[in-house]
Amino acid sequence: MFTIGDKVVYPVHGAGVIEAIEEKEIMGEKHDYYVMRLPIDNMKVLIPMDHAGDIGLRQVINDEGVKKVLNILQEHKTKMSTNWNRRYRINMDKIKSGDIFEVAEVVRNLSLRDKEKGLSTGERKMLESAKQILISEIVLAKDIQKEQAETIIERVFA
Repeated sequence: MFTIGDKVVYPVHGAGVIEAIEEKEIMGEKHDYYVMRLPIDNMKVLIPMDHAGDIGLRQVINDEGVKKVLNILQEHKTKMSTNWNRRYRINMDKIKSGDIFEVAEVVRNLSLRDKEKGLSTGERKMLESAKQILISEIVLAKDIQKEQAETIIERVFA
């Protein structure tokens, strides 16, 4: 159970802050929702409270978690399939998992692959999406601006 002001991560969308809990009636049924604001796009997301666990809603990582993310970004890439379709599915599953460390692996692997061989349009979009998820969580974990989080990630690959 989360409360107003909690910093949480919604898999695939990224990190945000719960700014309210509201009751909404949808198709004749009333349900309680977390109202989460994403700081990166200033987007508002409604998350059904009864399904928050199923969806994978979780707390934002702490400083130790940020260090682990940065270590993952600095490691050598793991062996990836040469089959584009299989590689895409594996990376998408990692992003959907909501596990920030798996998202960091996707960012690392695709960034390195981009430098070596270039990326397809689909993988380039996936890389940008995964970076935004990472940035949003670092912003809230370190209480910094988006530009500062982007700089932290860029320095790892410089």
